[in-house]
Amino acid sequence: MTTTAIGDRIRVPRTRASIGVARRDVTPPVGIRAKNWGPADWERSEGAHRPFALTALAVTGSDARLRMLLAIDATWWRRVDDEQRVRGAILDGLGLAPDQLMISLSHTHAGAVLCAADAHLPGGELIPGYLDALAAAGISAGREAIRSASPGVIEWATGTCTLAADRELDLDGRPLVGFNPDGDADDTVMIGRLSVEGEVRATLVNYACHPTTLAWQSREVSPDYVGAMRELVEAETGAPCLFVQGASGELAPREQYTGDVAVADRHGRSLGHAVLAALDALPLPGEELTLAGVVESGAPLAIWSGRPASGGEVLDGGVASVELALRDLPSLDDLAEEWKDIDPRSRAERLGRARNLRDGYIDGPTVSHPVWAWRWGDAVIVGHPGEAYSPLQTGLRARFPGTPIVVMNLTNGPGFVYLPTREAYDRGAYQAWQTPLAPGALELLENHAASLVAALLADGAATPAGAGTNSRPHEGEK
Repeated sequence: MTTTAIGDRIRVPRTRASIGVARRDVTPPVGIRAKNWGPADWERSEGAHRPFALTALAVTGSDARLRMLLAIDATWWRRVDDEQRVRGAILDGLGLAPDQLMISLSHTHAGAVLCAADAHLPGGELIPGYLDALAAAGISAGREAIRSASPGVIEWATGTCTLAADRELDLDGRPLVGFNPDGDADDTVMIGRLSVEGEVRATLVNYACHPTTLAWQSREVSPDYVGAMRELVEAETGAPCLFVQGASGELAPREQYTGDVAVADRHGRSLGHAVLAALDALPLPGEELTLAGVVESGAPLAIWSGRPASGGEVLDGGVASVELALRDLPSLDDLAEEWKDIDPRSRAERLGRARNLRDGYIDGPTVSHPVWAWRWGDAVIVGHPGEAYSPLQTGLRARFPGTPIVVMNLTNGPGFVYLPTREAYDRGAYQAWQTPLAPGALELLENHAASLVAALLADGAATPAGAGTNSRPHEGEK
């Protein structure tokens, strides 16, 4: 549990605000294109392992400005125009400005392809309609969350889970993407318990681990481990559970790339039990432990009991971008030549990803990478579109000890690219040669995010748009 001892009480970090939650089922239709792996010899889904969820969290606090978090079971955006299509529709439907909305994708690798440009491929004809359905679900759930909002509290706890492992393995001098027994992994689970008048209304779970349990062998769409985690937590708490993916660029389960859904469910239960353990360590909603007195027994006994607590009222935040340099990029023709000897399906998958990443995103020597940073009382929420390595979250939490910081990859756009460590570039990791960004981008992102967090936590904090070194207001926020 994230706590701070203050005099004769144990301070639980909290957020006091008007909060509302709503859920929509967004399970992709059977037959939709779900080919996310090069070795797959199939293209259309044949069913669903577990339901896919879109959960809306509406939070309004002391600055009277609504902020909406949408947590969606989904793969990843492949093109800028698809993300803008969905997020733009939701912004318009809810009447929000760009700084008021974060859409966080779980990053399951067993979901529908989110790329309307694939409409001509088998199963692709269902993608445009599915993107429209996601937008409609976001608007509908968002409106319900706003309507149902009531004064409440989010209390923050920190747990640990060993599901995530380092996935940077070297074998005979070749860098692979798979479990590295000698590597270290961040095991932090950040948890928010949302309650209204003492009743739990939702649980927010932030954990960094690639949902790559299920791969090309499974022909069903699946939320991967997130589905079983959510089912377990919701059964115990009686309230919706929102999952948001952390900075997991180099983190994944030890056992992965399988078609066995039982493995994904086992992984989900591992995370779910970690969440429940952390929740059970919290006092009752709205309380914190207070030293009530001393009882004389065989020994003098210090008596701690729950008492009503206050604090966590300040809400603020915005969006600001950092300029990141590009590395020298090979042409698509060069890549085609480089990959000419690999499996044709895998080659086509790599080339398609490279083409989609560049289109609409790269138009100069640098790219503008947006970062959303919200202060919710005693906690801070940081979201960005890329796939940062875990030092982004471990670095931010080390800089601001005692402050719960939720760090989210795959949030909004543009910039659906890896941000690896310099060591990953040196070893020639997949994430390093796949990204268009030059070495040092991760460190720039961390410093930029830290400047936004520092501004939010300072006395009299103002919206951090444009704050910090190498930052400028995001498009639409000038």
